[in-house]
Amino acid sequence: MTRLSKLCSKKEIRRMIVVMLLILWCATLIIGRLLYTKSVVYLFLAWNIALAAIPLLASTLLVRSRSSRRIQIMLFIIWLLFFPNAPYLLTDLIHLIPRPHVPVWYDLSLLLSCAGTGLFFGYLSLYEVHSWLETRVRRWMGWGISIVVLFLSSFGIYLGRFLRWNSWDIFTSPKPLFSDMVISLTDPSYIPRTLSVTIVFGIMLTLGYLAVRVFVDCAKPNTAVPHGKREKV
Repeated sequence: MTRLSKLCSKKEIRRMIVVMLLILWCATLIIGRLLYTKSVVYLFLAWNIALAAIPLLASTLLVRSRSSRRIQIMLFIIWLLFFPNAPYLLTDLIHLIPRPHVPVWYDLSLLLSCAGTGLFFGYLSLYEVHSWLETRVRRWMGWGISIVVLFLSSFGIYLGRFLRWNSWDIFTSPKPLFSDMVISLTDPSYIPRTLSVTIVFGIMLTLGYLAVRVFVDCAKPNTAVPHGKREKV
């Protein structure tokens, strides 16, 4: 094993440890509350964290895959469909209200931990896919696709939070989902809320990702791939 491969292996191990620690911390807070209160009121957060991990798993497999183009396209589609589940956890903060037998600060720490973990998983998976795209297309196209994904994700957050649709409904209930999407974008009574949520969350997520991307890129050596050596899609 070369020195570079050893270094990459160590980085992968550290990355896995951090991801598992975040999941473990969220699980500990959820289970602790469940055992103390005997209430399942926040148990849904465990499911939301699991959904947020799907795009991270898909992006990890995508960027490290040596499989056929068909498999890579499938992984990209899975990543794209489930990506909104990661930043969606931010909206779970609306469930913070004073509840009996539990200090508000504990519920706040629980919701913030899950929301932060979901957002981290989302940005990490987007960073991987963005970097993967930049080896195949021009740099501006990679940024363009990433920003479009963030705004589509914001529209997905609207569909999930306000219309209660899920990522898998595109397979199980495509017609009703498409109908609600059209109504949200064409009915004057829905357009203001649809656009407001999509634009505000889109800008917020884009600025957050821009900050993460710029600071990470500035902290590492220049490893840009010459355009002539980029892979073709």
